[in-house]
Amino acid sequence: MSTVYLTEPGAVVRQSSQHLVVTKDKERLAHIPLLKLERLVIFGHVQLTTEALQALLKEGVDVAFLTGHGRLRGRLLAADSKNVFLRLAQYERHLDEAFQVDFARTLVKAKIRNGRAVIRRHQFTHPENAFTAELQLIDDMLKNLDHLQTVNSLMGAEGSATAAYFRAFGQMFRKELAFETRTRRPPKDPVNAVLSLGYSLLTNEILSLLFANGFDPYLGFLHGVVYGRPSLALDLVEEFRHPVIDRLTLNLFNNEILHPDDFRPVEGEGVYLKPEAFKTYLKLYERRLQEPPSTEKPEDNFSFRNRLRAQIENLARTIKHQEPYKPFKMRY
Repeated sequence: MSTVYLTEPGAVVRQSSQHLVVTKDKERLAHIPLLKLERLVIFGHVQLTTEALQALLKEGVDVAFLTGHGRLRGRLLAADSKNVFLRLAQYERHLDEAFQVDFARTLVKAKIRNGRAVIRRHQFTHPENAFTAELQLIDDMLKNLDHLQTVNSLMGAEGSATAAYFRAFGQMFRKELAFETRTRRPPKDPVNAVLSLGYSLLTNEILSLLFANGFDPYLGFLHGVVYGRPSLALDLVEEFRHPVIDRLTLNLFNNEILHPDDFRPVEGEGVYLKPEAFKTYLKLYERRLQEPPSTEKPEDNFSFRNRLRAQIENLARTIKHQEPYKPFKMRY
């Protein structure tokens, strides 16, 4: 029970001894042992009593508050990590232009390769889809990365490769719900709604780990520094977007776990999952993170969630000791 999601509007969370009790209109909805809780993710209008907040702080449970549609509002943290030396090293690396460009290139290369792996995996089981033009453009972008010497140029190559990837991604849907192009803020169709939700949850997961390990999550290398944006979390989510969220999304739609009537339009805000489908998605997202990833090293059989933790530790060694960063590589 490392992560618990609360989605019921109007629910109240109270402390009871070493547990949290979730109720609504005097009905008990959940009984959560604090001892086993690492992360509490709250969507929409869920209330926490002062006693519950104090218990969460005492136990060091990370609490994330998101809108009903999955956008992060804020966090409750017991205390900042005392690892000031890691943050000092992170600031030094940020001022090192060569390090910044090399690290950004590593992330972009990993993201593009993992996207290519998703395409080739689908191509293996569905040879009728050749994806010839898309794979050629992606291969061209990969070959050109080592010649690019600025973060902006790397971001440009990443954008071109991602556009080609999503053109192929749209051809992978076999059922009624289809995908034409990536749209955000707001998502304009069901597939984009699920992609945006998944990316938001994954970013929140990485953000929590960065805080816990003492990083400054707002100081990124690929995504730079923008006021209020957790750029380092966005950096690290890049290598996991396609293998974790995109493949989960394909499975949900192609196996008809999600249907058109699971979504509702919100005027001026896009398309979103209905409450029951939202709960279904959270369960399957959680299951996905507990699955072992398919990597270029078959012995890497621990879960995606543990892989996320390992990448944070990998980044710490890269920052402190300038060891090469080893990105997550999906096998195909």
